[in-house]
Amino acid sequence: MGHTTVIGTHRPLEEVTVEVAGPAALTAPTLAHLRSLGARATESSVTSTGPARFAAAGNGPGEVTAHAAWADVLPEADGADEATVQAAGGVMHVHGRRDGGPRGLAVDYAATCASVLTVQGLLAALLGRARGGGEATEITTGADRAALLTISQYIAAANAPEAEAVPLAPGGPPFTAACGTRFELEALEPAPWARFWRALGAPEEAIRSGWPAFQFRYATACAPIPQALHRTANDAAWPRIREAAAASGAEVCALRALAERAAEAIPAAPWTLTPYPGEAGPPSTARPLPADALPLAGLTVLEAGRRIQAPLAAHLLGLLGADVVRIEPPGGDPLRAMPPCTSGVSARWLALNRGKQAVEIDIKSPAGQAELRELAADADVFLHNWAPGKAEQWGLGADRLAAVNPRLVYACTSGWAGRLPDAPMGTDFMVQARTGVGEAARPADEPPAPSLMTLIDVLGGLVGAEAALAGLLSRERTGLGVRVESSLLGAAETLTAPALRRSAAGRDPRRPAGFRRPLPTADGWVAPADDSACRAGADPARLREMTTDQAVAALRAQGRSATAVTTDLAALPQDPRWHGAFTRDVHGSLVVPSPWRFA
Repeated sequence: MGHTTVIGTHRPLEEVTVEVAGPAALTAPTLAHLRSLGARATESSVTSTGPARFAAAGNGPGEVTAHAAWADVLPEADGADEATVQAAGGVMHVHGRRDGGPRGLAVDYAATCASVLTVQGLLAALLGRARGGGEATEITTGADRAALLTISQYIAAANAPEAEAVPLAPGGPPFTAACGTRFELEALEPAPWARFWRALGAPEEAIRSGWPAFQFRYATACAPIPQALHRTANDAAWPRIREAAAASGAEVCALRALAERAAEAIPAAPWTLTPYPGEAGPPSTARPLPADALPLAGLTVLEAGRRIQAPLAAHLLGLLGADVVRIEPPGGDPLRAMPPCTSGVSARWLALNRGKQAVEIDIKSPAGQAELRELAADADVFLHNWAPGKAEQWGLGADRLAAVNPRLVYACTSGWAGRLPDAPMGTDFMVQARTGVGEAARPADEPPAPSLMTLIDVLGGLVGAEAALAGLLSRERTGLGVRVESSLLGAAETLTAPALRRSAAGRDPRRPAGFRRPLPTADGWVAPADDSACRAGADPARLREMTTDQAVAALRAQGRSATAVTTDLAALPQDPRWHGAFTRDVHGSLVVPSPWRFA
């Protein structure tokens, strides 16, 4: 991409132009992120249908083109827009588990994730070209591929030979106080959970039986919590609830409205990139990549992550060719045994961590910290999602690791990035509550409620991988290592950006009543495309008398786009719409297709 003395940039896509065409739902988030990375991105045309096209050209890499379609694996008739992709891909089913039936997300979740994946593909291809290889000039992704990726853990669990540890049944937070305040509760251990409810006078049996469902809600997307706990919350004043949380070690967060969030300062980018101080270094002297290599081949990523956000970010870098070394505590990651298992390994864990090497290190000990610094000396990326201040406390902050490896990309994926001083615990559902996602995700005739599908953890992982790739490309251009930070907050802002713009303009930020609500048939559900929904729902009684296949055929015969709603994730591998899309790993666990195709 040119010698660093010629380019002299700290933004990795400066002097890169990108010409964009396609539907706004698939181009708007991509455009915003490309511009934040320094690209001169212009829209040549805006279309209502068809795939999006992003043609990038710059000083050195030649031309690289990315394509983002609604349906890249699905037949076009079954993946016509956001609603049909959510339906066919199982997103409606997972999001609707809390309600006992499929529900569409009122935000464009699949399209937003596909947009971030498009930026990742462009960055990776440009990086591969800059490293002297990577003949790929065409990258293709799809909202359907993105949808499968976002629920890959749920798909793997449903196709495992073992049963879930807790029943899948409707129910879950948020809770409602006596004054009507709806709130999320977070407790990562059973003791704070019990202390909180005891302080409010909840029955002991309800406290005991409610914990497993609450604990596993991240894994199951539902939480059949005893109604006695909801009644206890209903009887308590909001100030008393806050006092109980503060005294118990649990945390609560009232659901914020989108209008409140729109009034707060929101940066243009969901991440920050800060090059290490110093003069630009020489270009990379690494051996050029083979022509057929993936763009990150030969790079090493050290990952010290828990749960979803950081492990998923590292998983994506691995899919792009990097060697990922996972740092685990002595005895290994306890989540490896989280049921259901396949060949003795958690199916959910494999969905995020298959193919990674593992090194057990006690990072709380001086010897373990020294060992990790030694590993970082030869790594390209160090990625973690530790609690704020922990890295510095352990001598593993960006400054310390830059001292042993000035070319290291130090990537931190956090909850809040230190931007909201009054923020609660930085977990998925608390971030949804604080940022208005609970309101954006549901149409106007439903009360606000964060989705129990891990929307923000997953999107946060995608944004984290995007930031790491931007850091690697910046390093390639400047010779300097980079500290990058992404957050769940940034992911929530990316997802709610259209709703926040509507609110800032004085319009209703929420989608109308009944938006993306599938229609029941005699044997299942049918989901019309957004632009067909009003007409398709005009005669619901007629659809109830038809099988799902008959309903889909009837709607299409009338010129209305529609598809069947997936309601059984275990049946996805046999669904003809996804023919050949799924494979199995060496453990026998189901694997969703890669989010990209390179050519």
